[in-house]
Amino acid sequence: MTPTTKIFLITGVSSGLGRAFATAALEAGHTVVGTVRQDADAETFTALHPERAHARLLDVTDDAAVLAVVGEVEQSVGPIDVLIANAGYGLEGTFEETPLADLRAQFDVNVFGAAATVQAVLPFMRERRRGHVLAVTSMGGLASFPGVSAYCGSKYALEGILEAVGKEISAFDIHVTAIEPGSFRTDWAGRSMIRTPRSIPDYDELFEPIRAARQTASGKQLGNPAKAAAALLRILDEPNPPAHLVLGSDALRLVRAGREAVGRDLDTWENLTLSTDYTPADDTP
Repeated sequence: MTPTTKIFLITGVSSGLGRAFATAALEAGHTVVGTVRQDADAETFTALHPERAHARLLDVTDDAAVLAVVGEVEQSVGPIDVLIANAGYGLEGTFEETPLADLRAQFDVNVFGAAATVQAVLPFMRERRRGHVLAVTSMGGLASFPGVSAYCGSKYALEGILEAVGKEISAFDIHVTAIEPGSFRTDWAGRSMIRTPRSIPDYDELFEPIRAARQTASGKQLGNPAKAAAALLRILDEPNPPAHLVLGSDALRLVRAGREAVGRDLDTWENLTLSTDYTPADDTP
């Protein structure tokens, strides 16, 4: 292995952005350990490159299994230079109609699965004083949308964890990047989407057009997964990579609009915000 190549650990490489990231890394000469859930997917992934594509079966919600896989990869493949915590899925439905069990399951994969993987690689990266941790959140982790409240909530949570972790480990020369894709031509809105059954007619007017539009757009989204992978590889050699990498013109537009809405609230309610500070006058009887 030449000094310029890296060892990647990418969770969820059976399809979608995870597969695109893995394929691009392999084509660039890197070694990729990709996690999948099924034996058939493991065989398909390994076939991408018999020497540099290594598949591992893993359920990211199994904390012990995550630790075991990371430790085994470090021993048998080599030091993990780049982690891409990509495994996740979408949960569609209005919040009131979403069972709490489904909400917890969404967080188990999208938040705790990613967190377990990040936590497992950090001791090795910290000891070596190098590494890059990336996790796929979503434009829905920086701007929320009706009909995917559980999904947005999980991605907002992951964003907060990653941003704080990045500040904790920056002194160890470990970079942290949250990847916020917009709509890409993957299976996210297809087989990777769980749809909550409808039960409350009051939400029909709002939600039915959203669900129909998402199903119609599946497979026709604006984003190109191969270009997303190229963008990701582009930042790995940067001395100061971004803490947030938004991918796609739709994501850029919607995230900016969401941030502007927060800014308007800050400006509109500034006086009320400032009124809550303690002042010496508060001690006056």
